[in-house]
Amino acid sequence: MSDFMFEVIDVTQSIIDGVLFGSTYALIGIGFTLIFGVMQKLNMSYTAASLAGAYVGLGFFTLLNIAPVLVFSISIIASGFIGFVVYIFCFRFINVDNHLAALMASVGGLFFIDEIIIHATNASPLAFPSLFSDVILELGVFGFRGDLLFVFGTCIVSMMLLWLLLYRSSFGLATRAVSQQAIAAQLCGIDLHRTNAITFVVTGMLGGIAGVMIGAAVGILSPLLTVPFTVKGLIVTVMGGLGSIPGAIIAGFLVGALENVFLFFRGVDERDMYIMVLLFVFLVFRPHGLFGKRES
Repeated sequence: MSDFMFEVIDVTQSIIDGVLFGSTYALIGIGFTLIFGVMQKLNMSYTAASLAGAYVGLGFFTLLNIAPVLVFSISIIASGFIGFVVYIFCFRFINVDNHLAALMASVGGLFFIDEIIIHATNASPLAFPSLFSDVILELGVFGFRGDLLFVFGTCIVSMMLLWLLLYRSSFGLATRAVSQQAIAAQLCGIDLHRTNAITFVVTGMLGGIAGVMIGAAVGILSPLLTVPFTVKGLIVTVMGGLGSIPGAIIAGFLVGALENVFLFFRGVDERDMYIMVLLFVFLVFRPHGLFGKRES
């Protein structure tokens, strides 16, 4: 094989790995999108709460040496609870029209949760249990990591369950009604605060899935992951279009793939820089994102 063919194979392999891992970005983007769609607010502490849930599961694993499946389950439940706490302290009692106050409260929530993690772990990275990390599925010249396939499959199933929840349940109907017209939804008997609280719990659990999948794929949890994954989640949300779940999914896969390609060609030092350039390109040439609506 020529050097060119080897490089094409390596680039394609990088894209495959990036798409598989990009499913976690898609989940984070969906969480931001859901909360923005329902409340027209950004929850900046979303990723921090998701990773905090993963730390709770890791704590049970360290103390009780429980199975990885139980670690994942506990992490997801803990993230849902933390999401509810974030709603109570950062959104529930702030005037619905005061978007800046809610935004700054959630930023404070991000740093507060991050500081708790730093003090609890002495700011040290901790090994996180994974499944199928020693499995490689070979298909021709390409190899599929077992842990990344597990991450991708879990995220896809989570997206499907979320779709069923949003479009085949009374909660989903209430959520869509509130997102379209909150006052009209209240006049129809929908409890606005209850719907918002449940949305935070659901998105918290969705973020918990993303958090444990990130830990399982990377192999560690570290306080240094909080801000980068928050930024990636916001980039995915903007690129997909604020309020668009399909856009968040496609943008998550796109960012994951391009991130790995940039990593292959330019190394880890410049990888995130090019993702930020990609965001600027979207803001200039398609500010409403892939599937977002143009603002009049």
